[in-house]
Amino acid sequence: MIKPDILQVGPYPDWDQIPLEESFIMHKQFEASDPKEYLNSVGKRIRGIATRGELGADRAMIEACPNLEVISIYGVGFDAVDLDACRERGIRVTNTPDVLTNDVADLGVAMMLAQSRGILGAETWVRDGSWQSKGLYPLKRRIWGRKAGVLGLGRIGYEVAKRLAGFDLDIAYSDIAAKDYAPDWTFIADPMELAQHSDFLFVTLAASAKTRHIVNKQVIEAVGPEGMIINISRASNIDEAALLDALEGGRLGSAALDVFEGEPALNPRFLDLNNVLLQPHHASGTVETRKAMGQLVRDNLSAHFAGKDLLTPVL
Repeated sequence: MIKPDILQVGPYPDWDQIPLEESFIMHKQFEASDPKEYLNSVGKRIRGIATRGELGADRAMIEACPNLEVISIYGVGFDAVDLDACRERGIRVTNTPDVLTNDVADLGVAMMLAQSRGILGAETWVRDGSWQSKGLYPLKRRIWGRKAGVLGLGRIGYEVAKRLAGFDLDIAYSDIAAKDYAPDWTFIADPMELAQHSDFLFVTLAASAKTRHIVNKQVIEAVGPEGMIINISRASNIDEAALLDALEGGRLGSAALDVFEGEPALNPRFLDLNNVLLQPHHASGTVETRKAMGQLVRDNLSAHFAGKDLLTPVL
């Protein structure tokens, strides 16, 4: 069997790279000194694209591959893939949902705990001798018994809410409609009202043109000077400039963020703040989950070229 030609947009671990190369001819655009020229040279051969959620595949890339049939995304987010361009040409698109859901939810809750209880600062307090020289660490805020809002009760949002229930939090959520699988939690349709309800606002909804900056200045400031925003979705869901203004001005108490506009080159204003917890977009970053994600990328590609149903289709 002739191996299909696949454009590889970004690097993968060896446990993914080796089996990919056993099954496909991998064209590593990310290693090219001139990625655009490289794409022009191999584009006609390409039948599939293997990409990552944050890298995606824009219209220019898709149009440079006239024989493209399928795009397999390593990650749950597909907002960086031009779906309109794919629809126009009947190109299939897959992602890797479910396998990363629990790890992402775990990190979201861990960030809430770390930020609210000052865990990182407290460890520094011990290591730099402040405990001995200055005494007890400054008091922080409790978790249990307070109010949490989950913006987007999909797979990840649901798992976040399940974990929060263990802390006896008053849980509410916003989504397109109330969910019959969440009878014990309060449905609040309007994100602004959800923010007003919340001591902790978790942003867990899928990103799209419709959700861009859904967490705007008004929503951010509705969480208030004692509240916290935790984002484990996409940076585009929050107005980052408004978030920074609110954090700097004390109109928002704190934030815990795993995603940023322009990452990894995040806005340097974040680095001067002591009321924000910064993480390097690694919510799915466990060995077990990343292996499962890579397997799903390969399985979707293999299914397509074998004429079988895709395992996790987006289009």
